This record gives sequence, C-alpha cells and structure tokens, in this order.
Amino acid sequence: MSHGRRPAERGGARRRSSSAVRFTTAGAALVVAAVGGLATGVFGLPQKADAAAEQGKPPAKKADVAEDINGDGYADLVSGAPGGTVSGKAKAGYVAVTYGSAEGLDTANKQLVSRSTSGVPGGATAKQGFGDSFSRGDLDGDGYADLVVGSADASAGSVILWGSAKGLTGGTAVPEYGTTPQIGDFDGDGQADLALLGDPGSSGDDPVGQPAALWKGPLTRSGTPAKKLDFLDKSEWDDENNSATSISGPSTARGVADVNGDGRQDLVFWRYEGDGVYSSDALLGSPSGFTVSAGPDGAGGDMDAGDVDGDGYDDLVVGGGSDLFDEVTVVFGTKDGLSPDRRQTFDQSLEGFPGEAPSDGEMLGSCVSVEDVTGDGRAEVALGIRWKNSGDKNDAGAVALLHGSEKGVTGEGSQVVDQDTAGVPGVAEEHDEFGAACALLDVDGDGHRDLNVSSTEENDSAGAVWSLRGTTKGVTTDKATSFGPGDLDAPVTGAQFGSSLR
Repeated sequence: MSHGRRPAERGGARRRSSSAVRFTTAGAALVVAAVGGLATGVFGLPQKADAAAEQGKPPAKKADVAEDINGDGYADLVSGAPGGTVSGKAKAGYVAVTYGSAEGLDTANKQLVSRSTSGVPGGATAKQGFGDSFSRGDLDGDGYADLVVGSADASAGSVILWGSAKGLTGGTAVPEYGTTPQIGDFDGDGQADLALLGDPGSSGDDPVGQPAALWKGPLTRSGTPAKKLDFLDKSEWDDENNSATSISGPSTARGVADVNGDGRQDLVFWRYEGDGVYSSDALLGSPSGFTVSAGPDGAGGDMDAGDVDGDGYDDLVVGGGSDLFDEVTVVFGTKDGLSPDRRQTFDQSLEGFPGEAPSDGEMLGSCVSVEDVTGDGRAEVALGIRWKNSGDKNDAGAVALLHGSEKGVTGEGSQVVDQDTAGVPGVAEEHDEFGAACALLDVDGDGHRDLNVSSTEENDSAGAVWSLRGTTKGVTTDKATSFGPGDLDAPVTGAQFGSSLR
C-alpha cells in the first residue's frame, strides 16, 4: 500500500495580516439579527443582477449540474468558514454561496447558511465547525446541485441543503455522519449517490472502525435514499475495521473522480492504516461497494483527480509529499484503477516552473484542483504553496497553475501567482498563507474554468477569496476580484473564510 502522513502545523507565534484587500460591496441575502455573528435567519433569495446590465452579454456555456445550484448555467462557489461565530457561539461555523454570473462571482448575489438559519436542522454549537467540509451534486434528480455540509465535529452529522432556481432551500439532517460527505454516481446508474463517514471516536496508533455508509440516489427531501448499499465490496472486508458499514479510520474523503474510466465515479480518499500513516487511495465505485486502488507514497497536503494526460482516465494528484511537504505525485489512471508503475513526482525545480527559488517546507500542494482550464482536453493542475515566501515575507503564500500533457504535468507555460502579482487585489504579507484552498470552476460561463483561491489567515484569520479568470492559455489577473466575509455581511472574526472551496 502507499502511505503518507498528514501535514504538521507549523509551530511558533504568527502575526496575522491586517491590511485590507480590495473588496466589492455586497447586499444582504440572508436576514441576520446580530453584530459579530449570524443569529437567527431565513433562507434569503439570491439577488439577481440587473437585467439591463446583462443585455448583450453572451449566454453562459452551461456549467456541470453538480456545480450549478440555481441552474442558471454558471458555476457557483461555496466557501466554508468553520471558525465563524454564529448566534454568539464561537467557531460554530457557516458556509457562503456566491453565485456565478457573466461578470464572475457576484457578491451581491449570495446566501449564508449556518445551523441557526431557519429551516436548517440543529442549532449553532460552539466549536462545531459547520462548513468544515461539503460536497455538491444533484441528489434528488431535479436538475439543480444540492449541497451536503459536514462539520469539524463529526458527531454533529451532516445537513443536505437543496438546490433550486431560487438557490438553496430547506434543510435535511443526516445524523451520525458528519465527516467529509461526498456526492457522486458511484454505481453508474445515472443517479447521484451519497458516500458518508461518521465519527471514528478516539484513536491512537492503531486504526479503528470508522462508521461509513453508501446511500443510493435519488434521495427524497426527507433524506431517504432509494437503497442503502454496502460501503465496501465484500472482497475488502476483514475481521477488524473494514466491512459493509465501516472502514479503517480515522479517514477522510477528499473528492470524486473516475480513475478507471468505467463510467462510475470513485472516491479520492485518505485511509488510515495505523502508526500515524495514511494511504492516499482511490476507492473504486461499483454496485456492490467500493474496492481499494492504491495511491502514492508521501501524502501530506491535499489531493484531487482529473485527466492530466487526456487518455480518458482521471489521474490522482497528491500534494505536500516528502518530509518537507515539497513534492507532488501524479498517479495515472488505467482501466484497472491507479497505475502501480506509471507515476510522476516533481517539485518546484520542474523545468519551466516559474517564480522565486523555493525554500524548504513551502507546502507545494497545500491545495489541489485538477480540471481543464484551457479547453485542450487535458486537465490543468492548480497547486497551493501556502508557506511560500514572497521576498522577505515569510509564508505569504502563492498558487501555481501547471498544464497537462501526454506525458503528465509540465512546467512549460505554467504560472505562479501571489498577492504581489500585478492585477491581484491586495498585497502579500507575512503569514497570509495565500493558497490555503483552491477550486477551478467556470463562474463566468465563458467555457474556461476560473481559479478561485483563498487565504484563511488574511486579516487576522478572517479569511478571503480571490477569483482569477481562465483563458485558452491559463489564467489572467485582468478583472481579478477578491472578497471576504465582511463583503457578504457574514461573521468576520476568526472565521477562517475559504478553509474549503467547492
């Protein structure tokens, strides 16, 4: 099996950034009744752009259903803020949806959702970390992406928020399963399914049996699946932790892809094997449950999958490898799953990789997003470098976009962007950790995915998100935008806005 350790947090006191980035003014889309945190609220209807302003603009090249909550053809961005104060409860957490438009992300057209929002089951709880993880997909088959939100406290369970032409509506509780829920068509029947992980409880060097469930779609609005499937195929069962309803834990699901090209989606997965060691694997989907396809050694940052070499199989990209968290490994997909032999490992010395010479421990791959930006049929790879120095500014952070080729990831034509790059709002400062999370989504509907990237440490850990437009060559800083929680009338203090992006 392949193994990797989760990254350690850097030690020592940090000075938090306090300078403002350039924001746009946002109108309220959720009714709030408290200063310094979301209190009671109701789902607000996203505010639509002025019709006259939209005239003459080309129609959106329709986004994937799984990325379009309100069905307008533009991908929408979901940002997690698990540190946000809600109803006076510190670190209760919330999520924010900023809807796409012909001009990109529209901060005036947004929704904020927490456990205190009317219609959402449960209540705001201190340190719950609602919004720590989430996934999107059309669970009920109505043509709108639904959002399943987990929490840092896995025992709190998850919540399904239902997409509609008016945005997110309602809320359905998923008790017990609160860790990194994932939506995908895992059995290949054309309906989105829901993979769930529960609270592993206390664990040490030895792995434990972590509750797991696989719900076959479509789901009803009451949260009833068409059928409950075995999580793991019987071939993976053992006498210890792996079964129809559990997996070796504590483990987390990181994303969804199709690495063996069989039309069934697979889970990109960190699986705990004991003694602090994780395997970075793909769990291959099937009607009888997941089977394990082994991934790379040395996982430490983030991971995602997409078709880097254009051969029809998604490839697993794992960041933060090596003892210094400086390497990225690509494991290429095949008809049998992840290749045990064809792999590519690189760092910032890759020929053509631009920017300042790297220092040790910059966390290449602190975030990973793998999608086709340029439209050439091969996926680009966005990589956060959240501990990268900018001149004499330690840990200012950066993000890189590298192209795919027949041979894998190439440095030719790649880009590195930070807050000192011309056209990027704001200015690089020590410990901003720009590149904490990233997501490639076509938020302006022009057919090219845009690079959305966060700094969770911006403005004393309030956090902020930047959006850079995609082109046939990569990304451009022309018309780059940024916003933070204050621009959405959302809780600011310690929100860690942008901890996760989808």
